Amino acid sequence: RLRDGFVGVRKAARVGSLVLGTWILLWPARLVSELWYSSLIINGHSATTSRWRIALVVVSSLTFIHVVWAWVRGGRFRHFLWPAPWRFWQRMRSGGVYGETRDRFWTFIQSLRLPYYFQLGVRGGLGAMAWLFLPVTLLVLASRTAVPLGVLSGLAGALSLGLVLLYLPFLQTRFAAQNRWQELFAWRQVRLAFRNAPIAFWVALFLTLALAIPLYLLKAELVPREAAWLPSLVFVVLIWPARLLTGWAVSRAERREQPRHWFFRWTSRFALLPIVAIYVLIVYFTQYVSWYGGLSLYEQHAFLLPVPFLGF
Repeated sequence: RLRDGFVGVRKAARVGSLVLGTWILLWPARLVSELWYSSLIINGHSATTSRWRIALVVVSSLTFIHVVWAWVRGGRFRHFLWPAPWRFWQRMRSGGVYGETRDRFWTFIQSLRLPYYFQLGVRGGLGAMAWLFLPVTLLVLASRTAVPLGVLSGLAGALSLGLVLLYLPFLQTRFAAQNRWQELFAWRQVRLAFRNAPIAFWVALFLTLALAIPLYLLKAELVPREAAWLPSLVFVVLIWPARLLTGWAVSRAERREQPRHWFFRWTSRFALLPIVAIYVLIVYFTQYVSWYGGLSLYEQHAFLLPVPFLGF
């Protein structure tokens, strides 16, 4: 199911409502703070400035109470719009607010399963690096080695990288679904799965590689550190749909019990070759326009290795 690919989206929505609601509630305090600071500059320590300072303390205190109370109630956006003072008074009288809030907070943190997803990502990245290290290294050496060794190294790197590209996206997907290290190297299982859904595999691989190519253009110039989140956002926006399609292709192959007709299998196999060849060619030449040169080839965006951009 498509919605199964949106892992933790409801929890992320709750965090987003917390951030947005808190940001909106802080605006009155920020406005009063600006008025107090302007009065301090213009009038100095006058009576007007003192009144604005008192107003700032009052508004900041009420804002703090409202924000904390909205978080305690669950952090939905509507909780930030209305403080529900009568309910607040009842909860304060009944007691136990701290203990209940603490338990709910830790339950929410545990439900995120951060250690699980972190180790899953690290292991998936290491497995992908194990597949990619030798082909990419051969491509890097090809541009730094004299003829004819450089040509031989480039051909070997291109052929081996093309072969890895045919399997790696689906190996990572199977690993993520089953959380077993050996799935990262079960290439025979990918071949069998391809027989059941060849067109779906073709579409998934085509979009995975096609959506990764624009990310290489962002490395033509060093992005300032303060703006690093912008290309990282583009990275997530482009890679996530490709991951969803890859999961859909693998799931479709597992649901089918019989292989598709030989015509669709072989036409899909041949159609994969130009896609992989064009991608390898583009990736190879990106080292000549990238800020980091040949080392940029290790930033294989299609496989989330190891971060969107190493320079950040």
